[in-house]
Amino acid sequence: VRLVESGGGLVQPGGSLRLSCAASGRILSINVMGWYRQAPGKQREFVASIASGSRRNYADSVKGRFTISRDNAKNTVYLQMNSLKPEDTAVYLCNTVGLRSYSDYGDYWGQGTQVTVSS
Repeated sequence: VRLVESGGGLVQPGGSLRLSCAASGRILSINVMGWYRQAPGKQREFVASIASGSRRNYADSVKGRFTISRDNAKNTVYLQMNSLKPEDTAVYLCNTVGLRSYSDYGDYWGQGTQVTVSS
């Protein structure tokens, strides 16, 4: 099983980015898909998650600005980020909880994609 993120980059304050994370492998189901972020010198923090039943959770710092969604047929999770602020600058990591494949069951992390918000 692999998680591959894409969509990061450099954006000006107030701008938007859309992150994608595709899970590949012989996947049967994924319980929760989500995003975390880690800025230099800081601990990894939760950003957003979406369960298989579409229940969503967001960190207070991104509520109203970020939207998480998933495409179960593609085993892909998205993070639409609007009204970006310099404090959103971080490496964004994809996470899955309760991923069941033909050979395994567990939690997985992607390698991360850099998001930089700067003028």
